[in-house]
Amino acid sequence: MTEHSHDHKLEASFVTLAMSVASAAIMSLGLAPDPQTKKTKINIEMARFNIDLLDMLKEKTKGNLVKEEADFITNVLSDLKLKFVEVSNREKNTPKTT
Repeated sequence: MTEHSHDHKLEASFVTLAMSVASAAIMSLGLAPDPQTKKTKINIEMARFNIDLLDMLKEKTKGNLVKEEADFITNVLSDLKLKFVEVSNREKNTPKTT
């Protein structure tokens, strides 16, 4: 019998890299908790940075991705940009308490 503990090992790939940056954007939008603190926090500027990073990655790799990779980054970016607008608008319309 072979051991199956390595069956789910993370693979270094374009999709894994894009998912990592997208996850950081999602956490910065307050849509997922930070895995270390277990708390959600909105940081619009960090979310914008991570989305811009994915946009740059998409542009720099244009023509060098297989269809699945290109479709993946396009879909992730459009989803993140929509969520960014939603969270930004909600933040602008929420009164600040100090």
